Amino acid sequence: MELSVNNMEIYDTTLRDGAQKEGISFSVADKIQIVKLLDEMGIDYIEGGWPGSNPKDMEFFTRIQDLSLQNIKVVAFGSTRRAHSEVSSDANVRALLETNTPVVAVVGKSWDFHVSHALGTTMEENLAMIGDTIQYLKQKGLRVIFDAEHFFDGYRSNPVYTLDTIRAAAEGGADTVVLCDTNGGTMPLDVQRIIREVKREIDVPLGIHAHNDSGMGVANSIIALQSGAVHVQGTINGYGERCGNADLCVIIPNIHLKLGVPKLLPWQLKRLTKVSKIVAELANMIPQDNQPYVGRCAFTHKGGIHVDAVSKHTQTYEHANPEEVGNKRRVLVSELAGKSNILFKAREDKIEYLSDHFPEAREVLNNLKKMEHEGYQFEGADGSFELLIWKTRNTYSPLFKLEGIRIIVDKQRREDELYVEAIIKVRVGDRIVHTAAEGNGPVNAMDNALRKALEEFYPEIKKMKLVDYKVRVMDGKEGTAARVRVLINSQNERKRWGTVGVSENIIEASWIALVDSIEYGLLCTRSTSVEEVRKALQELAWQEERIEAK
Repeated sequence: MELSVNNMEIYDTTLRDGAQKEGISFSVADKIQIVKLLDEMGIDYIEGGWPGSNPKDMEFFTRIQDLSLQNIKVVAFGSTRRAHSEVSSDANVRALLETNTPVVAVVGKSWDFHVSHALGTTMEENLAMIGDTIQYLKQKGLRVIFDAEHFFDGYRSNPVYTLDTIRAAAEGGADTVVLCDTNGGTMPLDVQRIIREVKREIDVPLGIHAHNDSGMGVANSIIALQSGAVHVQGTINGYGERCGNADLCVIIPNIHLKLGVPKLLPWQLKRLTKVSKIVAELANMIPQDNQPYVGRCAFTHKGGIHVDAVSKHTQTYEHANPEEVGNKRRVLVSELAGKSNILFKAREDKIEYLSDHFPEAREVLNNLKKMEHEGYQFEGADGSFELLIWKTRNTYSPLFKLEGIRIIVDKQRREDELYVEAIIKVRVGDRIVHTAAEGNGPVNAMDNALRKALEEFYPEIKKMKLVDYKVRVMDGKEGTAARVRVLINSQNERKRWGTVGVSENIIEASWIALVDSIEYGLLCTRSTSVEEVRKALQELAWQEERIEAK
């Protein structure tokens, strides 16, 4: 069967298999939100959970009935009946029926080793368990997907019996038989060979469910589709037990862009990066920067030669258009940068009046490399980088100046905790402000004191907040005297930015990053009226048109 839009099925198991990843526990509200997201994307199926295993999954299946879905079908997951029991009285099977979902997925053993060692029953009884369960559910009017657990391991061990298990499923009426690489150890060419052999033995649509224990989850999924499977299972961001499941955020664009099967509409595919990040947030997981297609670094360029080539034609170092999956191209500035990096970054950040004839570009680059040699890193510090450009172009006027600062850390003042106070003196225009503030640490105290001093002059500072603070020791051999790099992330209601500071003194490094953070936020807030932005964009467009014409 040739893969096409009409027979291709994408099946998400983030809410069941993905939730088995260490550290993930979706609430019912989380699950419902994910269902809505994937419904909008046009995914065919989503596995809601195992209703017979816990009350939370039963609550989900109850509440999901009230949701009006346009594309996705919610699937209840369960296992075959127990050995030597009646399928009609099996508690697990009854729980599947009670969910009232139009589709159910039934997992059964296809590896003789598991039948004897895990189920502890006979080979014949296992076949009966598969056939009876599927036939019973089909008689109830349900669409049934059979997950042949450990199929590839079983096929290598005893191909005759393993084929008998999926024949039992087919004869019972299974609509799709999914071949599972449950241990995640099968290689792509073995998947290809086995699927082609299975297709000659069974006339039921085949699917693939791959785990990533050998790093082959996505590769096995794609080669299965190229070999005749029409149904693919996976999870958003590859979440799952042990090393995870095949990542749908990679599989979906590969189906669309590499296999040439436009399963999703263009606007749906563009939601992929956003969906990846939202699910990561709901799962309380840190997004993977190097994740293909949707990761922050997926279309990021650092080397000067690369950036120069990408500026001329994106296909020189990109296999796909980032915008098609809702991502964006990024250019980093570092000691590996060239002039092209500076110019590209300036255009990306819409800094006014920059073009390939920007005369200060070389000076910016020299300052950049000098600072990175000292330990600075601007890859996550766009705010500090823009300030560097503004300072080099002499378009920067400091909003305030530090006159003095003193940090007091006193353990004797309070028995159970440290007392920390920052006393600060800053000049704003022709006025000097002298103030103090406490904090739960030196950086927090400095932040509180600086904000207290500046709020009278810049009330918009109240809308800015520090959201992340990282310290990196540059050379551990120096011990406590080592140079450190401090990276601060801040945000207001409109944007998020990063700033960096470096020093042998962690307080000074923190102060540098903190001052950059506040100053950059204030400068952006005070210089981004609609008219100024419109003029900057017009000038930028004119500069780029002139460059292209040349």
